[in-house]
Amino acid sequence: MLLELRIENFAIIQQLELKFQAGLTTFTGETGAGKSILLDAIEALVGGKVDATMVRAEAERANLEAIFSIPKNNRGAVLELLEREGLKEDDKTILLAREIRREGRHLARVNGRNVSSSILKELGNYLVDIHGQSEHLSLLNVKQHLHLLDRYANTENELIAYRKVYHQLKNIQRELNELRQSEKDAARMSDLLNYQIQEIEAAQLKPGEGEELRQELSRLANAEKLASLAKQAYLCLDEGTPDSPAITDLLGEVVQAVNALAAIDQSMRELAAQVESLAALSGDISRELHEYLDGIEYSPRRLEQVEERLALLNNLKRKYGENEEAILEFAEKARGQLETITHAEERIAELEELEKGVMGELSVQAISLSQLRKQAAQALSQAVENELNDLRMAGARFAVDMRMTPEPGGLPLSDGQVVKYDESGIDQVEFLIAPNPGEGLKPLVKIASGGETSRLMLALKNVLARADTIPVLIFDEIDQGIGGRVGATVGEKLWQLGREHQVFCVTHLPQLAAYGNQHYRVYKKVDSGRTLTYVDNLDQKGRIQELAGMLGGESEVNLNAARETLESAQTRKKEL
Repeated sequence: MLLELRIENFAIIQQLELKFQAGLTTFTGETGAGKSILLDAIEALVGGKVDATMVRAEAERANLEAIFSIPKNNRGAVLELLEREGLKEDDKTILLAREIRREGRHLARVNGRNVSSSILKELGNYLVDIHGQSEHLSLLNVKQHLHLLDRYANTENELIAYRKVYHQLKNIQRELNELRQSEKDAARMSDLLNYQIQEIEAAQLKPGEGEELRQELSRLANAEKLASLAKQAYLCLDEGTPDSPAITDLLGEVVQAVNALAAIDQSMRELAAQVESLAALSGDISRELHEYLDGIEYSPRRLEQVEERLALLNNLKRKYGENEEAILEFAEKARGQLETITHAEERIAELEELEKGVMGELSVQAISLSQLRKQAAQALSQAVENELNDLRMAGARFAVDMRMTPEPGGLPLSDGQVVKYDESGIDQVEFLIAPNPGEGLKPLVKIASGGETSRLMLALKNVLARADTIPVLIFDEIDQGIGGRVGATVGEKLWQLGREHQVFCVTHLPQLAAYGNQHYRVYKKVDSGRTLTYVDNLDQKGRIQELAGMLGGESEVNLNAARETLESAQTRKKEL
């Protein structure tokens, strides 16, 4: 549910902070006072469109914030979305924020982190459903009709069983399609795979071979230079020249001199040891250089062999993988594919028999699921028509259109039909409505907007209350075009709906407003030449005064009528 709403510099609202309760909350006030602005703020927070005109005059930006508790029914989906986007803070609440700038990019945030408006909207779809003058009407989404019917019919277990078999069938068909396609190209693929396997096997690859060859190639290509450098270093260390004695000879003289020093001055013993180590290290270096020189061999033949081997490896890498390990893995997969092609006919026959059996099982489950839906559709239609009758739409008809679509290659049924099917079954479902007697049934998405639409939404919401997972429902001026008697009925329906959901309603009817668990009065005042919207949370006395004002003014007659209206609503709520 919506716990808190904070608004700053939005339209004619300078600053506002509201806290909400469960159940039905009503908003009343003069036309233009700003009631719908509150709903616009909520809609913006759940991903609705925003623009710079929403920023209060002379302000640079508008800030909106809302705290929602994570809904019980949608808990899994909401937490999965938050975790997927790295937005989860805790398991209890979500903080949504919107910053609307007069100039520049608008910002959306979830739990303090910037997100795209599409993420905000996706999250908002689990939290709030706005009815009336908004485009955010979930019941006008035909794709939702089957889902709502299933929840009303309580087909969850049947759907789980159906989908298990459905996915089993799809896995079988996927493998069959791959095998059949492979069979068409079997000869070509067999030749290609054999060639690839033989080419890789003939190369007798060794992991890491390429790097070793590149190092050897560098040595072979630079053999003369390597020999020259090594010889120069060796001569300096071990042989010297007439003008420059060898370094090892000079170090020998240093050793003798320092040892003589140490014999006289005991403090020089450590230095003498270091000098001897240096002389020994010099001898070791000299021997290694000599061995390295003996090992250097300029071999044009070997250079050519290494170059050819590297060219072969590069060619294989270009075809099969980025290194020797990847090439060998490719060969292993190719052997598996070749084995599959070799035994494809046997496997295809086996899978075709399995497919036939699974399709038969799926057909039985699909028909059973469809029958459950048909029974529920009749009950749903009658229940909605009863609600519409209570809402003074006597004679209005509601129906659930269920149909199956023939499709070649679809699911064969026991009566010989072959129909379209998916993971939801074989039924296509759409809600139909005839608002007035004598009119034909039409798709729900094509009916007129306004009070008629809102009352239909209310009727559906009441009937489908246990099937609707969205926790917050908002009705903007649902009383449009109806009178006080119907208003009391609508208030009663909204209050009942508030048992399952948190409901917000903007209304001009005192009979409806009296049913609110929480009642806010919205009004505007001119302060220092500026028009500002204010909102008061009304107590019992304030509610009576507001209801009297809605009845025509705070006269004694209207105050008494307001008390009676409020008492009547309280009495009726106790009876329900």
